[in-house]
Amino acid sequence: MKALVYHGPGQIAWEEKTMPTLQEPGDVLVRIGKTTICGTDLAILKGGVATVTPGRIIGHEATGHVVEVGSAVSDFKLGDHVIIPCTSSCGRCDSCRKGLFSSCERGGWQIGNTIDGLQAEYARVPLADSSLHRIPDGMNEEAALMLADILPTGLEVGVMKAEVGLGDTIAVLGAGPVGLATIMAAQFFSPAETIVVDLDDHRLAKARELGATTTINNRDGQAYEKIMALTRGRGVDVAIEVIGNPATCQLAQDIIGPGGRMANIGIYSKSVELHKEVLWTRNVTIRMGVVNTNTIPVLLRMIQASKLDPTWLITHHYPLEQIVEAYEVFKNAAREQAIKIVLTNTSAPTTA
Repeated sequence: MKALVYHGPGQIAWEEKTMPTLQEPGDVLVRIGKTTICGTDLAILKGGVATVTPGRIIGHEATGHVVEVGSAVSDFKLGDHVIIPCTSSCGRCDSCRKGLFSSCERGGWQIGNTIDGLQAEYARVPLADSSLHRIPDGMNEEAALMLADILPTGLEVGVMKAEVGLGDTIAVLGAGPVGLATIMAAQFFSPAETIVVDLDDHRLAKARELGATTTINNRDGQAYEKIMALTRGRGVDVAIEVIGNPATCQLAQDIIGPGGRMANIGIYSKSVELHKEVLWTRNVTIRMGVVNTNTIPVLLRMIQASKLDPTWLITHHYPLEQIVEAYEVFKNAAREQAIKIVLTNTSAPTTA
């Protein structure tokens, strides 16, 4: 089979690899149908994720069909159409029993990280019974694909950790794919005002389509002044930082109002300052974490009920064999006006 292989910083190749095989009784083998590229994949490409070593097949979001089933798998069978989420969970350890699948002692984020990933024609998926999600008959596969990572991330790590509520004024700092997914998820909780800050006019226009009431292009560095004017000096009830940049972390701290909640989705490569000498008198709550993907079932129901259409996030399509070209587009997302890229496996099925 063929797969996208990481060979060190700045080096990826679409190349022939050995067909994966079942290694544990709880594994399944999936023929990948569709996959996508994530900002974390770009961080890997830059050498920013130390646990990803050269020779690794990357990618951690996909849909596909089960083609082989381990002897201990009871909930899935050959031919099942499934979402493969970015986190794996055993369902039995202390963390899983708390719903913290990303901290699973046997799983967590391992696919495309410490084991081979999903930007491939076939993939081995461990802990299948407690990790995979069946795609309902008739559902748009590309809509389901958006539930493998970014929609649950925006909902769980952003909206739910920040406890977005009815009538809140919220600020989403960053309108990339996860930021836009956060805006979509926030609408379930009916905030009164959704302020979105970014540097890209195309993404800000998309944010307005998805529910933003005010957008701010911060190229002039005046986002703080504009948000404080909009809120008449009170600040926001919720600040969700999506970028993982010291400047946006500082902005989130500056704009949070009394009793406000801050949620951090962005991934930081270095330490940032937290101004407790200011924040403590505001009685703020600060939360952060990694997506657990335990909201996938409810998000599937929202799609079925026509309450959610995550295909709005998709801007580009490529056959899977053109994934290296797709990476170039995603690396230049602003120029290419790219948000989510869907890659479809068009290769002939191979006998496992």
